[in-house]
Amino acid sequence: MELEVFTLCDAASDYQGRLCILGVFDSIFATDVPATHPSCSVVVRMRFKKVEVGKHTLTLHLVDYDGNMVIPPLNGEFQIQLPQQEQQGNINLVLNLQGLTFKTYGRYAINLAIDGREIGSLPLTVRKPN
Repeated sequence: MELEVFTLCDAASDYQGRLCILGVFDSIFATDVPATHPSCSVVVRMRFKKVEVGKHTLTLHLVDYDGNMVIPPLNGEFQIQLPQQEQQGNINLVLNLQGLTFKTYGRYAINLAIDGREIGSLPLTVRKPN
């Protein structure tokens, strides 16, 4: 599997195989902590080959700078299917997150694993407004 898109944004949707992404960001500005971010989406688009058809697992971790979990891991399964004549395809996944609370300012990371293997990591910083 090849990771084509992995991003954090304000909102996203998969519309008939077309990925619609709004407001990509890597920083949250908060006047005080703890700070709660009302909603956001993690977007994943992967390209796969025929040999990868079948069921796969996904795990998403949101961790602080020291590697401590901010929320419990998000675990899920997805199915990859291809028409007989195709040799490759893609899949879009939109994971909506609500009410994320950050206890401190600083650096965080969103880590993505497929079938137990980490394939991507996104930086996220919670900072005071200038």
